[in-house]
Amino acid sequence: MVDIGHKVTISRRAVAEGDLVCAPATILALRAMALPKGDVLAVARIAGIQAAKRTAELIPLCHALPLDRVSLEFEVREDRVRVACSVSTAARTGVEMEALTGAAVAALTLYDMMKAADKAMRVENLHVVSKTKGQ
Repeated sequence: MVDIGHKVTISRRAVAEGDLVCAPATILALRAMALPKGDVLAVARIAGIQAAKRTAELIPLCHALPLDRVSLEFEVREDRVRVACSVSTAARTGVEMEALTGAAVAALTLYDMMKAADKAMRVENLHVVSKTKGQ
């Protein structure tokens, strides 16, 4: 791991997004809560939060960070679900990996829970939207 011992502890925040692209009919089923596995957004939210908290266990050489906040937001569009994960902490290094991991696992959870309804779904456009550090 990279030595961050010389850095000062400051507040840090990162936001990452990704899309689960699916058929419009799948989106209609999601909105109607008519998917076989139930409330997929609620389960994906918990999965994303868990993943962000466990990032250091999943990504080799990633620092374990004490997270102050993890939140997942979903924007259901005509042909996709946009997943946004926001993470904040007071630490010596940033939380972009935690935000990316949270968004990715939430999108993968949606995929898993919706795959019976749509065989052509795909996860795409996973990226860091913003990262900030301050007092």
